[in-house]
Amino acid sequence: MSNKKKLRKYIFIVGGVLSGVGKGVSSASIGAIMKAKGLRVTSLKIDPYINVDAGTMNPTEHGEVFVTDDGDETDQDMGNYERFLDEDLNSENYMTTGRVYLTVIENERTMKYKGKCVEVVPHIPEEVIRRIKDASEKHDADITIIEVGGTLGEYQNLLFLEAARMMKLKDPTGVAFVLVSYLPIPSHLGEMKTKPTQHASRSLNSAGINADFIIARGKEALDKPRREKLAIFCNVPADHCISAPDVPSIYEIPLLLDKEDIGNKILKVLALKSRPSNLTAWKNLNKKIADGKKEVKIAVVGKYFGTGNFTLADSYISVIESIKHACWWNGVKPVLDWVDSEEFEKNKSKIKDLKKYDGILVPGGFGTRGVEGIISAINFARVNKVPYFGLCYGMQLASIEFVRNVLGKKDAHTVEVNAETKNPVIHINPKQADNVRKNRYGGTMRLGAYDCILKKGSKTQKAYGVDKVSERHRHRYEFNNDYREACDKAGLKVVGVNPESDLVEIVELSNHPFFVGVQFHPEFKSRPMRPQPLFREFIRVAAK
Repeated sequence: MSNKKKLRKYIFIVGGVLSGVGKGVSSASIGAIMKAKGLRVTSLKIDPYINVDAGTMNPTEHGEVFVTDDGDETDQDMGNYERFLDEDLNSENYMTTGRVYLTVIENERTMKYKGKCVEVVPHIPEEVIRRIKDASEKHDADITIIEVGGTLGEYQNLLFLEAARMMKLKDPTGVAFVLVSYLPIPSHLGEMKTKPTQHASRSLNSAGINADFIIARGKEALDKPRREKLAIFCNVPADHCISAPDVPSIYEIPLLLDKEDIGNKILKVLALKSRPSNLTAWKNLNKKIADGKKEVKIAVVGKYFGTGNFTLADSYISVIESIKHACWWNGVKPVLDWVDSEEFEKNKSKIKDLKKYDGILVPGGFGTRGVEGIISAINFARVNKVPYFGLCYGMQLASIEFVRNVLGKKDAHTVEVNAETKNPVIHINPKQADNVRKNRYGGTMRLGAYDCILKKGSKTQKAYGVDKVSERHRHRYEFNNDYREACDKAGLKVVGVNPESDLVEIVELSNHPFFVGVQFHPEFKSRPMRPQPLFREFIRVAAK
């Protein structure tokens, strides 16, 4: 056996001009291409926030909080990495400025620097490099893709660029840089402009880094004159300026980038041999997407995540993608509508608008706003036999609706909303109550993967096809077992339980086409080629 150390290669993805330019899906797509070449790939996200994790960030500002198996609260791009790579990532694949600084300060306090003067440079970049290499080692990766959050020109991500520069200096053929930038077409000009990307490129140069590739994002494809202009002014070979126009589905992007042979071009920069890409599964997926003609209309009922005059669908991105995966698997076309639950509170007659939908889904959430409207929507789904799927808060509110309207306990509630209720169907365990009382919020919820034993013969068990599953959680409040027997007898069956804690994980209505509530977040485990079983079954029934 050879003791030769494995050569690991690194690809840094940075963004120019504006946020939301597509760094995340570009990173994920390059990862999918490299994996299709038979290479072992892992992906990291660096967030330039002082927050230690994404758990305390407002989803309206930051988007969804994605949870890993080991309970890390991360950026939504980690979900894209998992979906495109079809692999589970963990806490070592995510870092923030706060997390890096915290480690360096803790190391200084415990004398790990042996009395040295600890400085921002080089000690912060060195900790970033250590984390990158640690993730690469743990996943035994040939290729490690690192997405640097934020936009070039911002102060916040300079230290991460410094870490990348140091890695490139030490190993020139071990590191490649990809700039994902936006090329606008101002309506009054009708011409694609390269100047903003030129400025982004110079910002990268000022950090001591030259891009090896530019992924040119825009409404239209990159033409020859613009490609040549980028090559001249950004010091990048013309064939390394990759056209990435808008496409109907993000799952087209690996095929789009592979057409320009970006994978082999990157391998050449990294002093590796060219390899063919086996993207058959991606081609088949895109055929399924295109072939789906019959529409299935799903109402996503919840708190309307708005920002000014705009709706931030990123707040529920994993839910959206999971619905899409399940629709394509069932050969149908997804049509999703955001339904603001507060509208049902303002005007009760509006609940009838839900008649036009084939299925109703209530995602996770926190707080009091819009709760009574959600409960009204759940009642409509239960009474009218509309397929219903409740995730986390959606399961809790479904249990409350049942206890109120079937068991007749009209004041039934969750203590999260009404601490004085005489019928606390959803309560908080003592440990979580202590966290809330002492304002310990960061990283203290019930987080990560937990086992669930399924009741044989239940709709849920049949959907999974196994008796035991593991799903990811993110919550503080739980179903109160004092109401378990009464609910079970009246028809809301407890069909999934955690074996260690006896906590209720899944409830389902026995006399209903599909009425399932889960305490966990199944959307975090869905993949485009392997839809999550409960989403798959929910859409199958809704499509009828």
